[in-house]
Amino acid sequence: MPRHQLFVRLGETRYRVERPWGEVPKGQGVPSDVACDAEGRVYVQLRQDPMADPEAPAVVVLAPDGRRIDAWGGAEVADGHMLSVHPDGRVFVVDRDAQEIIVFSRDGKRLGGIGRRHCPGEPFNAPCDVAFASDGTIYVADGYAASVVHRFSAQGTPMGRWGREGSGPGEFTTPHSVWVLPDGRVTVADRENNRVQVFTADGMWLADWRGNHKPMSVHGAPGGGLYVTDQVPQLSLLAPDGTIVGRCRPVLNGAHGMWRAPDGRIFLSEQNPSRLTCLVPVEG
Repeated sequence: MPRHQLFVRLGETRYRVERPWGEVPKGQGVPSDVACDAEGRVYVQLRQDPMADPEAPAVVVLAPDGRRIDAWGGAEVADGHMLSVHPDGRVFVVDRDAQEIIVFSRDGKRLGGIGRRHCPGEPFNAPCDVAFASDGTIYVADGYAASVVHRFSAQGTPMGRWGREGSGPGEFTTPHSVWVLPDGRVTVADRENNRVQVFTADGMWLADWRGNHKPMSVHGAPGGGLYVTDQVPQLSLLAPDGTIVGRCRPVLNGAHGMWRAPDGRIFLSEQNPSRLTCLVPVEG
């Protein structure tokens, strides 16, 4: 048992902080991202160095109570950066240094991919994150060497892209995370520019939302809002218009990835120290 029980408040909700959470393996990479499916299973992306680290799974699957129930992807994923669970249950893994988005079934069978593997610029150049619109449209934040956002059909057909390196409207310096709001607006964590940029579905610039230091991950919040993690470290809740509703400090050194589970818990992946943190809604 921990020596102390900690709580944070974000907007109107109070959370109990549970860390470390779940049976995340030690010494087999660090938790780079986390996502949940409709049944509450938790998918943990483990980032490894394929040139030096021993062979290990790229994705560990945990039951809603934290028990390890599956692990897979070590043979397919070279450098897992982030992952997202599609509404239909497929798991999309961003294989950053291999320049590919790999699509898996929930039990780890490779179903396909987007991008030409090991071919930078065709079309990805160290991609960061992937997200989905309600109609199945796929968005990829191509963040470390390209500074663009790609748009694909639900079947993976290219539908255009936007962005270039810079700090002006519609420009990026490390677009690190992407999320599509219920109204179709596309939000991008423009990390080194210390902002979240907001676009229409086809890439027209709408707004800058500032107030976060090096935002790392964006994820939808109830009511059309947005959660943002950053390197302060803090977790912020933004209203649909970008107004800051609340902030809290549930982690020690910044959450690289996050996901809100169907039951309202918020999972945060930390690389240093290597662990998951779970925020559990409580009364009061």
